[in-house]
Amino acid sequence: MSDSLWMPSRERITDSRLNQFMVRLSQQHQQLFHDYHQLHTWSVEQNTLFWAEVWAFCDIVGERGRRITAHGKPKFGDFVASRDTQWFPDAKINYAENLLAHAFRSPDEPAILFDNEQGKQETLTWQQLCDRVSVVRQWLQQQGVKEGDVVAGYLPHIPQTIIAMLATTSLGAIWTSTSPDFGVESVIERFAQVSPKVLFCCDGYPYGGKQHPMAAKNQQVWQALESVVSLCQIEYLDIEQEEDFNLDSPVQSWDEIFNHFLARPMRYQRLAFNAPLFVLYSSGTTGKPKCIVHGVGGTLINHLKEHQLHCDVKPHDRLFYYTTCGWMMWNWQVSALASGATLVIYDGHPLQQPSTLWQLAERRAVTLFGTASGYLGALQKTGYNPMDSVNLTHLKTLCSTGSVLYPYQFDFVYHHIKTDLHLASISGGTDICGCFVLGNPISPVFRGECQSRALGMAVKVMNEHHQSVKEKKGELACINSFPNQPIGFWNDDGQAYHNAYWATSPGVWHHGDEVRLTINDGMIFYGRSDATLNPGGVRIGTAEIYRVVNQLNEIKESLAIGLQRNETEEVILFVALADTYTLAPTLHDKIKAALREHCSPRHVPSQIFVISDMPRTKSGKLVELAVKKIMHGEQVNNENAIANPQVLNEIRDIFKHCT
Repeated sequence: MSDSLWMPSRERITDSRLNQFMVRLSQQHQQLFHDYHQLHTWSVEQNTLFWAEVWAFCDIVGERGRRITAHGKPKFGDFVASRDTQWFPDAKINYAENLLAHAFRSPDEPAILFDNEQGKQETLTWQQLCDRVSVVRQWLQQQGVKEGDVVAGYLPHIPQTIIAMLATTSLGAIWTSTSPDFGVESVIERFAQVSPKVLFCCDGYPYGGKQHPMAAKNQQVWQALESVVSLCQIEYLDIEQEEDFNLDSPVQSWDEIFNHFLARPMRYQRLAFNAPLFVLYSSGTTGKPKCIVHGVGGTLINHLKEHQLHCDVKPHDRLFYYTTCGWMMWNWQVSALASGATLVIYDGHPLQQPSTLWQLAERRAVTLFGTASGYLGALQKTGYNPMDSVNLTHLKTLCSTGSVLYPYQFDFVYHHIKTDLHLASISGGTDICGCFVLGNPISPVFRGECQSRALGMAVKVMNEHHQSVKEKKGELACINSFPNQPIGFWNDDGQAYHNAYWATSPGVWHHGDEVRLTINDGMIFYGRSDATLNPGGVRIGTAEIYRVVNQLNEIKESLAIGLQRNETEEVILFVALADTYTLAPTLHDKIKAALREHCSPRHVPSQIFVISDMPRTKSGKLVELAVKKIMHGEQVNNENAIANPQVLNEIRDIFKHCT
């Protein structure tokens, strides 16, 4: 067992929500719980008891009902317990009611603290948040929005977005959103599938020192969505638009709504536990984006579990996550209101100055700081050290997700951000609007490892023979049912949902990540299993290459792809270079030598090419499969889903001249 980088103090363990939960279980079930591993084992073996206890411990507002589980209608074929079990079938709850419940306890304390890159700041108390939700809710009712209708947001991460979502869900309607950096075609491709009745948009947004007007894009989206009966535009920027909406379009100004309605007490529409709440979208890089439907109860109870038990979020904590409304981490962050936490929001470029987010963390007394691992890698390259320049006394937890957090990034966090810090590398995704693997506040943090498997989830590592293995590579899988499994895909008879997750082996959710369960009971990630390299018949995770190459000062980032030549596979490496560097023979040799020394000769690429940037989805994930298709002369579907499709053209040009 390797030495830990961080060990929680006895006081922190005792004060944690997780420890309080274990004490409760000991009292309720006459069994002493003394560590996380034992608790996880119990949570899987006594699955229904565990989720019932989470409901009670997290004080969910609503009617739980008598039954915890029941046989649900099979989503495809015959009934399979792990896939088709229905959770809390008698329950009645409302998502917005739970998120706003803290307003009765602390109406004058801050619920939202907002900053953007232009220096704009805003504070909303719990009472102000409730009042604004009430006003927008009344307007939605006037537009005919009711239970089961879809309301869409084409918006940045600003307080108005949260208000619109809470107003929507208070009525029992369904919320879906994308961020304004999505192109018109990508937005239409998503929203047209779910037929929203109302669309919220904004006049523009700031990013990277520029203002980006949105009126023309909004007009195109509205004209393409025949289902939209009303459109509300939020005036976010003080700029003159080159174009405005046609007078015939049903545009309502956000400010005008507040001139027409007064806040009044709300009566929340409680729904079945498994009624739809959110529609999230897959990246769409392999075809039309899948519309993944998440339920009211499953989303709420799982987020409460992850926030309180895994991340130790308590009332009055201040939770920041750098995210957009097109990424499931937006939904994850917003749910923290249900734990009584204050949301800290930043809209703008996170690295406009390296200190930007850390000065925000100091100024807003952030207790949980969340970001993507790519941000931490880029921050490290700048040479900026938060530890030397800001006071992070309040910061307890740092969460990282989106891609693999490499071992050297663990070192950076503890050497240059804060030594006494719970570093939680978490992984899950849009598919479950939550995590399979994440941190816990009572166990040590080991270098390069995600701390623990999620409570209540029987997460395993499966080899190619569908056998569970430990300390060997395999695919991340889950073999039991859990409340936050998606309801399904929009307008799907169940077959597409089944094929996406359950078709590999009976009753097993296959997630597509190549992982290894360690002796510490932690998890190491190697990349997507469908992008695994196989030179000479030996499987290599792309993360093994990235963790070596991306450390080099000359390299901003890298991308490794397997190229099939005859009966063998070669590793091709693409690199984006740091400023002032070129791929000179010395750097070329340095990359190969580093991979040979720190990995193996099989990791050494046969060719290295320079590209301007790494091709990514809108949520920041590398699109390895799209690049692999280009390299093999295949067509890439739906390039609109990629944030920087021009990079794919660079790769096409490279392979026109390389055979």
